[in-house]
Amino acid sequence: MLDSVVLSCSLLGLFLHVVEFTDGGITSSFVRSVDYSLDMPLNSDVFRPPPGYNAPQQVHITQGDHEGRGLIVSWVTPDSPGSNTVYYWVEGSKKKKYVEGIVLTYKYFRYTSGYIHHCTLKNLEFDTTYYYQLGLGDGNFSRTFTFTTPPSPGPDVPYTFGIIGDLGQTFDSNRTLAHYQKNPAKGQTLLFVGDLSYADNYPFHDNVRWDTWGRFTEGSAAYQPWIWTAGNHELDFAPHLGEHKPFIPYKSRYHVPFEASGSTSPLWYSIKRASAYIIVMSSYSAFGKYTPQYEWLEKEWAKVNRTQTPWLLVLMHCPLYNSYADTYMEGETMRVMYEPWFVEHKVDVVFAGHVHAYERSERASNIAYNITNGLCDPIKDESAPIYVTIGDGGNLEGLVTEMTEPQPTYSAYREASFGHGIFDIKNRTHAFFSWHRNEDGYAIVADSKWLLNRFWKPSEVPPLASA
Repeated sequence: MLDSVVLSCSLLGLFLHVVEFTDGGITSSFVRSVDYSLDMPLNSDVFRPPPGYNAPQQVHITQGDHEGRGLIVSWVTPDSPGSNTVYYWVEGSKKKKYVEGIVLTYKYFRYTSGYIHHCTLKNLEFDTTYYYQLGLGDGNFSRTFTFTTPPSPGPDVPYTFGIIGDLGQTFDSNRTLAHYQKNPAKGQTLLFVGDLSYADNYPFHDNVRWDTWGRFTEGSAAYQPWIWTAGNHELDFAPHLGEHKPFIPYKSRYHVPFEASGSTSPLWYSIKRASAYIIVMSSYSAFGKYTPQYEWLEKEWAKVNRTQTPWLLVLMHCPLYNSYADTYMEGETMRVMYEPWFVEHKVDVVFAGHVHAYERSERASNIAYNITNGLCDPIKDESAPIYVTIGDGGNLEGLVTEMTEPQPTYSAYREASFGHGIFDIKNRTHAFFSWHRNEDGYAIVADSKWLLNRFWKPSEVPPLASA
């Protein structure tokens, strides 16, 4: 592991900070010039439905199996069920295939959803660009999109993930998504760490805001898979409105391939994608010992083959390590429960949201602590993950700016700004993580870190020549 982090900051010139773990990290002094954390009006272009009666809208895709040869296509028709068929074909081919999906609706308080379609494409070719068409046969209002399947899982397969959390639908949300889409690093799949539409922040959990969010994100989510994680704003648990079952709108709209990994719930599951093994956890479901989530994850570790997928990533919503005041130690119960497994199995990175700011940790653990030994300070641990908190998508609740002081030694870099992340896997030993704040140009990196894989022995291989 590198002993220091070099950060480039563009203010009046370039200056270097060398971060030593024992001295704590950097708290950025960057101050945003304008606050855009206001809702975009409902007549905004990004919320506009596509033209035509009952045209498919809110289109989004995600991985549809465990290996990466399946794809779940989801969309909504607002007025009638319409066609539930997806036509798809390889780029350059005239031969179309088709698959029938399912259609469902749900009610929430006084709201009734449109017709929500989910269709799984199977046995796709790896590393291939496909076109797919929705609404064919419903008049002249069909729509066509493209996606590219990942390479076959393998140890040295390069692949680039984007990371966004706590997005919402404000002017800042729009900047985050546009910034990500224009980033020259070109994320191929987005890891979304929870808190999608923030519909529950509106009066009566206004589910119209699920529809607007679906149309807002379609420009990215219809063309590359978004890997979904549920957050607290997906609960929609509202007994005062007569809504006693959690996650109903989220689970109705966003299907994931949970059964392929032996999970009993769409709220926790795993997938393989290129050289990464991705475990998705649910911070707001029961996770104590002998719960379904705990028992699933206990069995999951044995399925991880680091010789095939060397990069082991965990997604959750509530961070286990975070030094912002409002949510400080909120994830402590889950940390005590699962951190020993993360260290034992050498998880490379844990991505989380929830805190509306950015923070990256050193490799640290607190697994030695119990209530009697007093060893309550995290220590440097090369087998531990790096924890990245990236709940800075831009939602209407705004930024969290108050931080705990002094900055904990496990915290390498923290900044109260909106932005997104890129996780760029180079080979089995090296990956490059970068964080991009919204106020910078598309190619500018505000914080970065070379990661050396925890399973392979990077000290025994020569480092890459350059980023």
